[in-house]
Amino acid sequence: MKIYTKTGDGGTTALFGGTRVPKHHVRIDAYGTVDELNSWLGLIRDQPIDAHAKETLTLIQDKLFTVGAVLATEPKKAMLKNGKERLDIPRISNADCMLLEREMDEMDKSLPPMTHFILPGGHSTVSYCHIARTVCRRAERLATLLHEHEPFDNQVLSYLNRLSDYLFVLARKLSQNLKAEEIKWVPKKKN
Repeated sequence: MKIYTKTGDGGTTALFGGTRVPKHHVRIDAYGTVDELNSWLGLIRDQPIDAHAKETLTLIQDKLFTVGAVLATEPKKAMLKNGKERLDIPRISNADCMLLEREMDEMDKSLPPMTHFILPGGHSTVSYCHIARTVCRRAERLATLLHEHEPFDNQVLSYLNRLSDYLFVLARKLSQNLKAEEIKWVPKKKN
């Protein structure tokens, strides 16, 4: 497989299924942001964190390729007129969302209750996690915009929403594991 094709030199790119769109199309922005998120998760996975978190992040990275495939496919190209799948597109399932929920519930068991918002930071690994969380939220915003105009499987939106929550809880758990201080945001009173 050749990396460069020169077909995008004019500012367009091909979707899964062959349709060409401008590189600034919301669909490209959505799956490009998912790709960016996947890279941030790789950076977190490369940090000195526990093996279980690394394994979970690897599973999530795999699912993000599935999310990207769904976002990179024009819905009408994915389905035949009779409603049967035409292209072999992987899916995000409810079980994928449930995995994130179980992971959050397990981490929450050892975390102190949240009483305030938390300022991102305290350790570079924790900060990477917060950056990934905000990139995930951006991916979710772009995906919902795309979904509004060209609907796709709702489970993708649920997964991105749950993933940003997971990354927040992971950041808190990493703070605890790394003995990093969580700084609460307490609004200053006006004089």
